[in-house]
Amino acid sequence: MKMFINGKSTSGTAKEEIAVINPATEEIVDQVPRGTVEDTHLAIQAAKAAFQTWKRTPANQRAAALHQVAAKIRTHHEKIVELLTKEEGKPIPENDEELWWVEETFDYYAELGRHERGQVIPSGESGQFNFVLKEPYGVIGCITPWNYPLLLLVWKLAAALAAGNTAVIKPSQLTPLSTVLMVEVAFDHLPPGVVNVVTGFGSEVGDAMVRHPDVPMIALTGSLAVGQQIASLAAPMMKKLHLELGGKDPMVIAPDIELDVAVKALAYAALINTGQVCTSTERVYVHESILGQFSEELADFVSKLRLGNGLDKGTDIGPMIRDKFRQKVEGQIEEAVQAGAKILTGGKRPEEFERGFFLQPAVITNVDHSMSVMQEETFGPVIPLMAYKDFDQAIALANDCQYGLGASLMTHDAKLVKKFFEEVKAGTVWINDPLTDNFAGPFGGMKMSGLGRELGQVGLDEYYDVKHVHWDIEGGLKDYWFPY
Repeated sequence: MKMFINGKSTSGTAKEEIAVINPATEEIVDQVPRGTVEDTHLAIQAAKAAFQTWKRTPANQRAAALHQVAAKIRTHHEKIVELLTKEEGKPIPENDEELWWVEETFDYYAELGRHERGQVIPSGESGQFNFVLKEPYGVIGCITPWNYPLLLLVWKLAAALAAGNTAVIKPSQLTPLSTVLMVEVAFDHLPPGVVNVVTGFGSEVGDAMVRHPDVPMIALTGSLAVGQQIASLAAPMMKKLHLELGGKDPMVIAPDIELDVAVKALAYAALINTGQVCTSTERVYVHESILGQFSEELADFVSKLRLGNGLDKGTDIGPMIRDKFRQKVEGQIEEAVQAGAKILTGGKRPEEFERGFFLQPAVITNVDHSMSVMQEETFGPVIPLMAYKDFDQAIALANDCQYGLGASLMTHDAKLVKKFFEEVKAGTVWINDPLTDNFAGPFGGMKMSGLGRELGQVGLDEYYDVKHVHWDIEGGLKDYWFPY
């Protein structure tokens, strides 16, 4: 596959290619150009030129264009899902859901983007007119991750385009194929330069995008370390930053909840996409009165989940994306065991797979906050369980972390629910239904989990700059002017 710059597929000035590996088989799926700084600058130049037309395109026409994007993606749905599964590894049902969200997000922002572009506010005096305009920034640099390469792109891209911005996309070098395919088949009706894709490495393409003076805004989903690096590069130019970073999400399980419901909710929240989700449940606090029985039931349920190639029917858990990430997870488990933790199930490389980056989902107990598995982002299939005595302690434990992306609670006690959502510091709080998103519900983190929000009106407003206009229609002399 090639890059997509100024409405055309191109290899640009790349002299090398990057092989994209299927994490289930370790086979090469395809290759993409190793984009250069020059390619990045050409894409930015194209996006800047296209912005002059796109920002003036009436909102109704932009809406129609975004609806057409959604329709074209639906036409190629199965092809994109298959490619997404080959390069990223998630089971087909999870990628079906991801692409459904992609399609619906374009339709959602198509309509929201023509709803308003400002407001009239009360004037200070008669004869004056005051209003607020929402204006697009210009070229948005979208830097996206490998775990949900399309969804986490489109939460940015759909809002950016609806607001009148243009975009240059730098997908992860691990999963660029589905992004390139989607843009090629679904964006060809847009004016050339409105959407561009440059494949390559963050240290080359990504840094060039962040450093470029014609990119006033960077939208990233990635790790805390990458977000901090981008922030340091962008600070001298005072760029607008939209950063969705790491998480270490807690789940608190109250003693009144049905154990079978809590077991299945937790398994889903912790193990969807093999635990490679920024909002994965990675810390679990269970009331001491039910911890023993809950641990046994959870371990039994998790041990029966089926590992396999995401393309195979019946697969529940796919591979991890690469071996180095698997090694990190194994290291956290080993460190915890050395400190006294107990593995109830999993944590091993399954013997039935000769190839692929598979790891059995693990359930571990006897953990505490001195262990990295309870403090550092795991991004893998591990469920650590820790007891709590009372609900105040559970909230204190949930807040005892540098991250604040999401938090879940399993209970039917309304008083506990109110106390939880008021006191836990997290951008999203889920009660009895973890990891469920809402098109109209803002998504993003507190503390070290990032800046800004995606989805909803708040997500759209991220891609507008705001201008206040003060108009004195009569234009006469003012008694507060010089001389005093």
